[in-house]
Amino acid sequence: MNSPLLAALGVLLAWWLSTGLILWRVRIADNGPAHGHMRSVIGGLPLLGFGLWGAVVFSADPSAFGVYLGFAAALALWGWVELAFLSGVLTGPNTTPSPAGLSPRARFIRAFLAVAWHELALAAIMIGLIWVQWAGQNTIAAATFALLLVARTLAKINLFLGVPRINLQFIPGPINHMKSHFRIAPATGFLLLSICILVMLTLLFIIWALDGVTPENSLGYTVLAALAALALLEHLFMVLPLPDAKLWTWMLPKAKPSIKTLKE
Repeated sequence: MNSPLLAALGVLLAWWLSTGLILWRVRIADNGPAHGHMRSVIGGLPLLGFGLWGAVVFSADPSAFGVYLGFAAALALWGWVELAFLSGVLTGPNTTPSPAGLSPRARFIRAFLAVAWHELALAAIMIGLIWVQWAGQNTIAAATFALLLVARTLAKINLFLGVPRINLQFIPGPINHMKSHFRIAPATGFLLLSICILVMLTLLFIIWALDGVTPENSLGYTVLAALAALALLEHLFMVLPLPDAKLWTWMLPKAKPSIKTLKE
C-alpha cells in the first residue's frame, strides 16, 4: 500500500472517476425535471457525511490505510460541494449574467457574488478540517482539501481574467449565467504565475515524499504530489489545444441544448 506508483495511479483514477461521476449526475439532472438537481444534492448527502466522519476518525490513524481513507474523505467533502455548486444549489446571491461593458471592479464584484455561498462553504469546511486535524497523527484530509482549494481558487481567478481555452459543455443549466463571468483571452501573467506555483508545489511534495520520516509519511506527500500535478495539468489545459473534454464526454448523455467549447 506504500508504493508511490500505486498511490499516484490511485489519485489519478480518483480524480478522473469522481469528476466523471459528478458531471454524469449533473447532466442526468439537467436533462430531467426541474427538481432533479435538488434531488442530486440531497442524494449526495452521504458523501458529505462520509467526509465529515472520515476526517475525524482517520485523523488518528497514521497508517497507509488511514492516509488513503483520509484522502477519500477530503475528496468526498469536495465532491459534494462541487455537486451542490454545479446543481445551482450552492452558488451565490447573483444569479444573472454579467452585462457587457462593466468596469473590472464591477465585473469582479458580480463574479464574486455569483459564487459567494460556494466560497464560504469551502472556507468553512477548510476551517473545520484544520480544527479537527490540528493535533491529529494523520492530516492528509486537511492537506488534500487545502491543495484543492488553492488550485480551484487559482483556476477561478484565471477564468475571470481570461484564458485561451474554456470548455463550456460541462456547464449545466442552473449555473448557465456563470459563462458571462469567464473571459476568452490570451494567457495572462497570472496564469504563468499559477503554473509556476503548482510546479513548485508538485516538486516540493516530491522532495518531501523522498525525505519522508516513515513510509506512511512519504505516502501522504506522494498523494499530494500527484494531486498537485493534476491541478497543474488542468491549468495547462487552459492553454494547450488538447481535447481534454474527451476524458469525460464519452461517458455523459447528450445535453438538451447544444453548447460548444469556446476557443479564441
